[in-house]
Amino acid sequence: MAKDEKVTITNMCMIEDSFGNVLVQDKKSSTWGGICFPGGHVEENEPFTLSVIREVKEETGLDICSPTLCGIKQFCSADGGRYVVLLYKTSSYSGCIKSSDEGDVFWMPKSEVLKSKTAPNFEDMFKVFEDDGINEVYYTRENGELTTEFY
Repeated sequence: MAKDEKVTITNMCMIEDSFGNVLVQDKKSSTWGGICFPGGHVEENEPFTLSVIREVKEETGLDICSPTLCGIKQFCSADGGRYVVLLYKTSSYSGCIKSSDEGDVFWMPKSEVLKSKTAPNFEDMFKVFEDDGINEVYYTRENGELTTEFY
């Protein structure tokens, strides 16, 4: 088995305010649309933490500080590579929210997030953000069936 593999690395960040709200994005995408947290791709040679700070700024207008890695999501992509989403959270931010081409951003009570039309499988990531006993959500596909495992 080869020790090297093709990997796509992305990030997502749950930003909480002091009133029990989280910043959500209504993602405008034909393949992965719906309510989720902001984030995006890690650029080549970019530190992971700086990538999530950059992506949040680009997509929301906010400057975040001290994002904490709280888990990961991963699956094998259609091309046989691995797709990894680094999940961060923070309550330290400044600035004013501003929507982007990626989607509208707005504050929502955390208790209402899963009652919304979320992006596909976002509920699984939400569990990782919320449950300190879960570090990873991992997807496999066998015989056309998607299997979800939490670790």
